[in-house]
Amino acid sequence: MSRYRIGNEADFPSNQVKACQAGGHNLAVYALRDGYYATQAACPHLKAPLVKGKVLDDRLIQCPWHRARFDIRTGEVMDWANFPPGIQMLNVVRKEKALQTYPIKVEDGVLYVEIAD
Repeated sequence: MSRYRIGNEADFPSNQVKACQAGGHNLAVYALRDGYYATQAACPHLKAPLVKGKVLDDRLIQCPWHRARFDIRTGEVMDWANFPPGIQMLNVVRKEKALQTYPIKVEDGVLYVEIAD
């Protein structure tokens, strides 16, 4: 497991998503009420940028393209791609897939993400 500095707490506005890179990985970092979380930056459906998505209910990220929703804390699929009508036909070949998540630690106001080697 490698650890990477990704910024200071002040760099991550509450209830928003920010893009970061660490250890060759593109990440989406979320500042929620109960802490900071990181997931892969691209939706596993068709690689939409999650940083352009919406944070819902302080727990979900909604993909900006096809409205797939994921639990930010666990990466679990809550709703798979369902917009626009007819996208479900593509889902036959693009099966549900959870987001990769990465733990974040905060030390003295500095955020570090941990990524498996």
